[in-house]
Amino acid sequence: MSNLADTKPSYNYCALPLAAYACVPELSRGRVHDEPVSEHRNAFQRDRDRIIHASAFRRLKYKTQVFVYDEGDHFRTRLTHTLEVAQITRSIARELMVNEDLAEGIALAHDLGHTPFAHIGEEYLSKCMEPYGGFEHNDQSLRVLTTLERKYPQWNGLNLTWETLEGVVKHNGPHKISKDGPEVAVRELQEQMDLELEGHASVEAQVAALSDDVAYNNHDVEDGLRAKLFTLKDLEDVRLLGGVMKKVRDEHGKLEERYLVNETIRNMIGTMVNDVLRETEGRLKELNPKSADDIRGAGRQMVAFSEDMREQVDELRTFLFDRMYRHYTINRLHLKVERIVTDLFTAFTKHYDVLPDNWQERVEEAGGVDDERIRARVVCDYIAGMTDRYAIREHERLFDLYWDLK
Repeated sequence: MSNLADTKPSYNYCALPLAAYACVPELSRGRVHDEPVSEHRNAFQRDRDRIIHASAFRRLKYKTQVFVYDEGDHFRTRLTHTLEVAQITRSIARELMVNEDLAEGIALAHDLGHTPFAHIGEEYLSKCMEPYGGFEHNDQSLRVLTTLERKYPQWNGLNLTWETLEGVVKHNGPHKISKDGPEVAVRELQEQMDLELEGHASVEAQVAALSDDVAYNNHDVEDGLRAKLFTLKDLEDVRLLGGVMKKVRDEHGKLEERYLVNETIRNMIGTMVNDVLRETEGRLKELNPKSADDIRGAGRQMVAFSEDMREQVDELRTFLFDRMYRHYTINRLHLKVERIVTDLFTAFTKHYDVLPDNWQERVEEAGGVDDERIRARVVCDYIAGMTDRYAIREHERLFDLYWDLK
């Protein structure tokens, strides 16, 4: 592993001066594989661009958040959610004077390992993988970045910097791995570069994690309203939503529902972001960090909601869990997704010769022809990378007796 990544001190990588605790590309701990310096981009900009150009990133367009892709054109997909997270991330990163390119790259990469059919797909793929080492979507995101993307002749993966990979692994805090747990990608990468798993991640990574919370809580509310799983009247009893709606009504008077929804979501995002900034600035002032490593050794997350906001967010999550994630229409999706994911996994694991040619080659390269555990991991990679519609079509091709005759 190189000591410095793409060192070129003359880069103008930020319109504003960076805080002392920000990550600086010239001081990156490097990449697993040495590369020539980019002529026009610093190390973190290259990471971000590689993520955007990854095939796994494009497939997020047809991976859903809660609803299956054909439920409607206005519901969030993993791609639109990821772009919204990245936008919030850049805004918070700029306010905190940390590296926007690094923070954005981590935000763009955070969902690359998600399965088709959102968390329902992950639930059933995890069950399938229980006898074979398990499955976890955050680890799968890292596996996409380090192993599964194949765009370069010199290596597998995207060969990203230590700081970006650290952010993907530890954005939710210190990361513990076990010998036989589902952290396949983390264990493999840890052998190549020490991610200092016992410490916290950079401010940039923590910003990306909190921005994810802000985005999905707000946008699940909007999608739930659009799907008519609950009403604005129902939301008035949720403390965070009720307070924001009252503020909007006081400011604008009587509004059409669509404008009331839009203004409520917009104001709620602003309320949550402002809370994060106040709480984080207070924690940073107390710690007074002089470097990014001071953040990693702080012993607690620096980027966080206040205690009061955390309680309100938890209340909102409880509401969404009860009224949206466990709504009978979503429960019905569970039956379909269980059938699709389980059937595909069983068929491909037992009969790897029905996989597409390039995936049969991956089984053979990995030594999985006679090793069911290895074969299952490759099949897991294949299914996890599918979009909703591709998984549905693969199931039809395998199990609909008259599919080719339609």
